[in-house]
Amino acid sequence: MNNNFYRLSCAPLITAALMIFSNGCSAQGTASSLQQLNQQKSAMANQAGAVQAADPGLLDPSKAIATAPAKFRVKFGTTKGDFTVEVTRAWAPNGADRFYNMVKVGFFKDVAIFRAIKGFMFQFGIHGTPAIAQRWGDANIKDDAPVKGISNQEGFLSFAQTGRPNSRSSQMFVNLGNNQFLDRQNPPFVPFGQVVEGMDVVRAINTEYGENKGNVQGEFKQQGNAYIKQKYKNIDFIKSVTLVK
Repeated sequence: MNNNFYRLSCAPLITAALMIFSNGCSAQGTASSLQQLNQQKSAMANQAGAVQAADPGLLDPSKAIATAPAKFRVKFGTTKGDFTVEVTRAWAPNGADRFYNMVKVGFFKDVAIFRAIKGFMFQFGIHGTPAIAQRWGDANIKDDAPVKGISNQEGFLSFAQTGRPNSRSSQMFVNLGNNQFLDRQNPPFVPFGQVVEGMDVVRAINTEYGENKGNVQGEFKQQGNAYIKQKYKNIDFIKSVTLVK
């Protein structure tokens, strides 16, 4: 199974790659192993059933296609506190619509900030339930054209991408520095929103682990939040993202 591996580089150039990894498992030949596997499958099925009942769009991104307002604000609740983002649809219509729908269907519940690099950015958007992470990770949106004067400066949000056209899906990042070089990539990283309140919280997000090493994102997608919490015990999480009325 092919999966996009989203990577932003701290170097002057972006490196983007596609990594292929298998979702296979081998039988251990013991009753306890089979029991654990069945328990994991049951737990995943229960989680998927619960979120599907809450909003069908969470398990089927093709149903989450509302057009975003011209401007709207959301409040991020994190393990470090709250911050507010204002989204301007004219900056990136496709990106704004995708983010708006992710908020509406309740995507951002206990979502890990799994990659955070001091002075560069912090990245999130892999759902903690593998079935949901796969569906949204495969649901790419079309690229947006950059808008003059809108740049990847500190506090601006953009979607992550692989470096190939139309590869954005659910992962995004908040710039922790002035990263205008991202504007010049092909395709460019196009901001869709800006932090307007709570930059002190944004700057406090834990960056102690820095760059992901190895196949962290691949394992995270397959195993969910249990994996990432074990891998990075002190990482911060987005607890919720809600529309501000």
